Amino acid sequence: MKRTNKDVREIIESSGLKYWQVATAVFGITDSNFSRKLRSELPEKEKQKIYQFINECKKERKERLNG
Repeated sequence: MKRTNKDVREIIESSGLKYWQVATAVFGITDSNFSRKLRSELPEKEKQKIYQFINECKKERKERLNG
């Protein structure tokens, strides 16, 4: 059985962020609603929003560490 949104799940997990953080920041929803949303393949536009948020968080974290 193919896992939907595998790319999104992997990038969230590897970023060190929690699903609830992405759900709240990107979509303004709870983590349980986000989990349901991930059951169906997300449109590319929504995936890009997630990637952008994660990249911004990584950048902020890096700046804080080097700061």
